[in-house]
Amino acid sequence: MSAEGSKKAIVAALLANAGIALAKFVGFLVTGSSSMLAEAVHSVADTSNQGMLLLGQKRAGREADKLHPFGYGRSRYFYSFVVALVLFTLGSLFAIYEGIHKIQHSHDHGLESPLVAVVILVVAICLESYSFATAYRESRPLKGTTSWWRFIRNSRTPELPVVLLEDSGALIGLLLALGGVGLTMITDDAVWDGVGTLCIGILLGIIAVILIVEMKSLLIGEGATEDEEAQLLAALQSDGVDRVIHMKTQYLGPEEMLVAAKIAIPAGADAVRIAETIDSAEARVRSAVPQARVIYLQPDIDRGTR
Repeated sequence: MSAEGSKKAIVAALLANAGIALAKFVGFLVTGSSSMLAEAVHSVADTSNQGMLLLGQKRAGREADKLHPFGYGRSRYFYSFVVALVLFTLGSLFAIYEGIHKIQHSHDHGLESPLVAVVILVVAICLESYSFATAYRESRPLKGTTSWWRFIRNSRTPELPVVLLEDSGALIGLLLALGGVGLTMITDDAVWDGVGTLCIGILLGIIAVILIVEMKSLLIGEGATEDEEAQLLAALQSDGVDRVIHMKTQYLGPEEMLVAAKIAIPAGADAVRIAETIDSAEARVRSAVPQARVIYLQPDIDRGTR
C-alpha cells in the first residue's frame, strides 16, 4: 500500500484526538477526575504522535542524495519509534503517576459533576471508534488472511500498526476511565477513579513497549517476510538461472526493498547471455514483489559448493 492509505488513517486519528483532548480537558476542569486528566494527556500525546507520523512521511519523500544514496524512506520508521517513546513517557508514566497519587489521596479528591465526565467519555468513544474504523479499513488490504497480531509483527508500513494500536488502546482506556468514574459515582469512593487511571497507564505501557520493540526492529533494518522471500526465490530460479546461491534483502523504507543475490548460471554462457539472464531475472522479481526496487544480481557458475 502506498503512503496515501496510511495517511488517511493518520489524519482521521489526528482530527479525532484533537477534539477528544479538548473535551477531556474541559471534563477534567469540571469534574476533577484523574481518569479524565490521564485520558486528556493520552489524547494530547496521540495528537502529537499523529503529527510526527505525518512529518515522517513528508521527510521520507525527499530525493536520494550523495549522503543518503538509498533515500530517506527510513524516516517513517524513525518517527514511528519516537511516537512509541512519547506514548510510553507522556502517556503511560503520567497516567501511572496520577493513578497512584489519586489512590493514595482518594479522600482528598472527590468528583464534581461526574455525569459530565460520563457524557464526554461516551462522545470520545464515538469519535475514537471513527478513527479506529478508518485505520481498520485501510489496514485490511495489507493484512490479507493473516491474524491482526501477525500483521502488526510483519508489517513494513509502520504507521498503520501504530495507529491501530493507539486507537485500540484509546478505546480500552476510555472504557477503563468510564468504569472508574462510574464506580466512583456508585460507591462515592474516589479510589476507583485512581484505579481506572492506573489501569490506563499500565495499558498504555504495554502498547508502547510492543511498538518500541517493533519500530526498533524496523529502524535497524528488516528483510523480506517469509512469503516475500519465497516469491523472490521462485522469481529468480528460472529462465537461465540454475539456482540462487545466496540472497540478502532489506527494507530501505516501507515501500522500497533492497535485494542482493548471487545466482548460478550455466557454464559457458557468454556476456550477452549473462546480461539477458540478469535483466530477465530483475523483471521477474519486480513483477513478483513490486517493493523490490533496488536489485543487485551477481552471476556465478554453479559449482555446487556454495
